[in-house]
Amino acid sequence: MSLELLHSLLSNAWSIFLVVLFFGGSIFVHELGHFLVARRRGVHVERFSIGFGPAIFKWRGKDGVEYRLSWIPLGGYVLLPQLADLGPIEGRSEADVEALPPIGYTSKMLVFVAGAAFNILFAFALAIIVWLVGQPATSETVTTSVGRVVPTLTLPDGSVVPSPASEAGLQVGDVIRAIDGAQVDNWGDIQVLIGLGSGQSADGQRQAVFTIDRDGRTLTLAVHPRLVGKDGYRQVGIAPGYELIVQRVTPDSAAAQAGFVAGDRILSLDGVNTLNVGTYFEQLDRSRDRAVTARVQRGEAGQEQTVSLTIPARADATSGADIGLALSTGFKLIHPTPFAQLSEQFSMTFRTLWSLINPHSDVGLSKVSGPVGIVRIFHSAAEAGIRMVLVFTILINVNLAIFNLLPLPILDGGQMLFATIGKLRGRALPPNFIIAAQSTFGVLLLTLVIYVSFFDVRHWVRDAADDRAAAPPSSAPAAPAK
Repeated sequence: MSLELLHSLLSNAWSIFLVVLFFGGSIFVHELGHFLVARRRGVHVERFSIGFGPAIFKWRGKDGVEYRLSWIPLGGYVLLPQLADLGPIEGRSEADVEALPPIGYTSKMLVFVAGAAFNILFAFALAIIVWLVGQPATSETVTTSVGRVVPTLTLPDGSVVPSPASEAGLQVGDVIRAIDGAQVDNWGDIQVLIGLGSGQSADGQRQAVFTIDRDGRTLTLAVHPRLVGKDGYRQVGIAPGYELIVQRVTPDSAAAQAGFVAGDRILSLDGVNTLNVGTYFEQLDRSRDRAVTARVQRGEAGQEQTVSLTIPARADATSGADIGLALSTGFKLIHPTPFAQLSEQFSMTFRTLWSLINPHSDVGLSKVSGPVGIVRIFHSAAEAGIRMVLVFTILINVNLAIFNLLPLPILDGGQMLFATIGKLRGRALPPNFIIAAQSTFGVLLLTLVIYVSFFDVRHWVRDAADDRAAAPPSSAPAAPAK
């Protein structure tokens, strides 16, 4: 077995372990909340299951509770026959419910909300760890400065149109402060606000209102996003602005002969500011077989120097291989407070939910990640490092908490709604009505999961094929090793 294959196997095994530990752990924490509070409030607990359906294995504890790991990994449950009859989903209870004492409204509400509360507590604990150890961030992710404005966009039907950013007058160097009135703190905020946006102009066009700083002035620009890419996401045609730092110079290359050294920060090529690797490649492509003047910043003092570089005329010059420069960008660990982290994830979750129900939004269920998509993101996060796994797990737990509190049958929020209606009307809702509502919603939820998972798998297969078809350029910025 080659060392490369062994490394790949070990890497995948580590990723799978992290997925099981943190994704499975998030589900476990949710159910543990129900379990512990139910026991504390004197509620009969019959079963504690991770997953649904038939058991892979099970055992009965000394406390009389059946513990099991089940085949369908779509969540988990704690079987509480005094509180809810979820037989079609959780399996029939063997307890004599009539012989068990009734449970008060307060106890019901505490047990139902406990799962979400434990997810938030778990997310907060992980956020404290991230706060202490730091969260990886590159200059590309933390910036709000525009580094590139593309002139055109290609729509899903293949037509090429002027980019909304160029039409609106956005410029390289503009600092984005807000979109549709919402403050932005990093490039991720900008992507989310554009992609999940639902703004419209008076004539019905998609619209995003940018508040920017330009040369000491604050400007407001109305930009009209277009649906771009195979999945039709809102885009305007901008890329982040960040520094391009020479990570390595190939000996005897054109760059080495020109006098580039590791650590140089490339400021411009032929007078064009290079705040993005896309601009860098464009300038190289325009300058084949001739000398180009590069302005660089060198040394700790940051002295500016001019370097004259002759670009080879060969077709693959823009890959960087013939030039001899490997680039990276700035990297650091940031330490956002736990409250800031949770606030960001709550905001992200609510924006996503609102975009799903807003008729002016372009976000549909096909663009939402299900279990397959979540596992895929966990796998990618694991490849990026344990810190990114922690960050994504925080988001997952906030999502689990909010989703389970939605007032829909079968979810905790639905059970709380049924209990509250029963409290207000002085008697519980008819059992047949509750069972019918929960069974119907259970089928709908399972159908939704299958639907979303179909798109997850399709995206995964398509993206893998795209990755194999196009290897990234060697000069593209790469985050320094952690």
